[in-house]
Amino acid sequence: MKILLLLRSMLTRQRLQAANPLLPRSAQATRHHLLQRRVVGLRTRLRRPGGPAFLAGRLLLMLPLLATLLSSCTVVRQGEVGVRRRLGKVDEQVVYAGPKVFNPFISTIIKVPTTTQNLEIRSNLPSKEGLTVGSEISILYRVQGAEVPNMLENVGLQYADVLLLPVFRSAAADVCARYYAKDMHSAERATIERAIREQMSATLEKRGFVIENVLLKNITLPGGLAKAIEDKLEAEQDAQRMDFLKQRETKDAERRVIEAEGQQRIAIVRAEGERQAAIIRAQGQADAMRIEAEAVRTTNRLINQGLTKEVLRYKGIEAFRELSKSQNAKTIISGNDLPVINTLAQ
Repeated sequence: MKILLLLRSMLTRQRLQAANPLLPRSAQATRHHLLQRRVVGLRTRLRRPGGPAFLAGRLLLMLPLLATLLSSCTVVRQGEVGVRRRLGKVDEQVVYAGPKVFNPFISTIIKVPTTTQNLEIRSNLPSKEGLTVGSEISILYRVQGAEVPNMLENVGLQYADVLLLPVFRSAAADVCARYYAKDMHSAERATIERAIREQMSATLEKRGFVIENVLLKNITLPGGLAKAIEDKLEAEQDAQRMDFLKQRETKDAERRVIEAEGQQRIAIVRAEGERQAAIIRAQGQADAMRIEAEAVRTTNRLINQGLTKEVLRYKGIEAFRELSKSQNAKTIISGNDLPVINTLAQ
């Protein structure tokens, strides 16, 4: 500050001498003295404690300290790990989530995400018949936190371009060359994705990477092959439709056969029931007739046992007596012990 003020006073004096070269030296000295007094007064007021210049100077002195403090603090968020690099050398110890302090002049903290990352690329995949199939690929991966120091030391922060993409292209070319182009557009896609993921994992797991999944999206087949696949799918759909109709007709015929068999069984059961009922009725009638005949026979036997000649003669006498009371003409034939009666209307 003092040097700036002295330089300013010297420049002012030179300007005054250049502007008024004809003034006597006494006048110039007087003006220089007045200017110097004003500069000293201004300097005194600026240096007074609590003044603007005092506060500005203090603030200027504190700014480098604040900048140093702020640059020496960092926060490792959840889902990240930090690795301290001191004088260009990577520390083997991993820094986990939380606020961290470091010396900004000789060290820094490198943050690496450990959550699942999605690396999307567009690539052409070879097929078994030599065709090129376009596809959008999503590689879902994450970095193992404990392996971050080794990864930074051996690969660096550009691990996606340096390591992941070359390994994927090699694995994809190796796996897809075993399958036909139409397989990438069918249910075999899941098998292809799984094979690529397993081959990538075999190479990258020991480097600190976990390949969670490889997804093939937006498969673009060559024009002629796509048309052939569409025609084949339409033919398969037509065949499946005919098979469905055939199965439906077969099931309808089987249903009708089952219904006819059911009705036949119902008729048989019904006829058997009617036959059993008729047999039961016939047996009931026969039993009734037998019982009735038995009763008649028993009755006749009892009657025969009780009808003696004396009883018959007595009954005949009673009959004559009753007939004698009637007004009608009667013919009575009597012989032996019993009468024969013929009644004629008058």
